[in-house]
Amino acid sequence: MLSAMRASRLVNLLLLLQSRGPQTAAQLAIELEVSVRTVYRDVGALAEAGVPIYAERGPAGGVRLVDGYRTRLTGLTAEEAEALFLSGLPGPAAELGLGTVVAAARLKVLAALPPELRARAARIQSRFHLDAPGWFRQAEPLPSLELLASAVWEGREVEVTYRREERVERRRLGPLGLVLKGGTWYLVAISKGEPRTFRVSRIEDAVLGDPFERPVGFDLAGFWEASTARFEEAQAPVEVTVRVQPGARDALERTIGPTAAGTIRRVGRADADGCEVVRFRHESADIAYLDLLRLGGRVEAIAPPELREHVARTARGLAERYGVASRAG
Repeated sequence: MLSAMRASRLVNLLLLLQSRGPQTAAQLAIELEVSVRTVYRDVGALAEAGVPIYAERGPAGGVRLVDGYRTRLTGLTAEEAEALFLSGLPGPAAELGLGTVVAAARLKVLAALPPELRARAARIQSRFHLDAPGWFRQAEPLPSLELLASAVWEGREVEVTYRREERVERRRLGPLGLVLKGGTWYLVAISKGEPRTFRVSRIEDAVLGDPFERPVGFDLAGFWEASTARFEEAQAPVEVTVRVQPGARDALERTIGPTAAGTIRRVGRADADGCEVVRFRHESADIAYLDLLRLGGRVEAIAPPELREHVARTARGLAERYGVASRAG
């Protein structure tokens, strides 16, 4: 990712060449207070960003811009410049294969801003960093995300292998859009004649297919808002009882989130091993199941019985898959 300091240096290099004409690498190194090697590296970065810049070696050589090249940008307010440099998330852009494109676009805009706006925009980059995923979440493998993004943009079908818990199925989809929700990517696509939602990390492979006709007037944001509302309404809150290993209470509270953690109450006293039994109200059994899996052996599900059985069934399946002998019961 392009740091604020390097972005500022690249812009200063570009402005020096615009205002003074061709300069030797040594002259630029003195002006920018860097090494000659750094100057050549920065020239290469500007060229990769699409700036018409080149370097000529020899006595009459130097670093120069193509004649007539200027950067211009007018009508942008200070607040708009700041918002522009705060709005992009470099992580998601990189996942979509657009990391270098975003960096190049920002560099060009930064160079085109008037000096007073340029300083404010650069300050935003150095003082604010947006990290979308939640705590203790490893990045999910997304081997098909770039291809799916291409399919969405080009309006082409994809044939995918999609994994659901214990089964894998082959599907032909008509991609309509990609959504990033809480650090997780979702694909909205036509499947069996209607829009459906698929978690991108469960798509194990994808192959581009033929062009397809996108439904006229399809509103991605509207569909997502309506579908998430239906999902949340369908999730019934549940009372969960668990046995917590000594020292694991904090991990439990972090994992289930502040809303559920605020309802925790102890049931009885700690046992001889120092384990305590607690009860809390969670938003749904499905989400409680996922949270308890993340906590591993530090927390044992006790109730409701169907939640305990769901966790136990998954544990037995994992033990069988990895060849680990488990105790009866």
